[in-house]
Amino acid sequence: MKIIAFNGSARKDGNTAALIKHVISQMVVPGSSYWNIGAGREKGDVEKDDEGLRTMTNLGRNMAWLLQKLAVK
Repeated sequence: MKIIAFNGSARKDGNTAALIKHVISQMVVPGSSYWNIGAGREKGDVEKDDEGLRTMTNLGRNMAWLLQKLAVK
């Protein structure tokens, strides 16, 4: 079993469809609080996207929890 997470960065949410279409069978995909995307127009803008950063932090926490749960047999 594989655990995967998708994320992206774009000027707008235009890459949402690209994230969705890559979900492959027999993989567990943890969720987050919103789309796993950071938005920005110029280089470095994604680092200023507070919502995107919170989303990625939440994704990381969810992924760590899932890895821990799946490791227990």
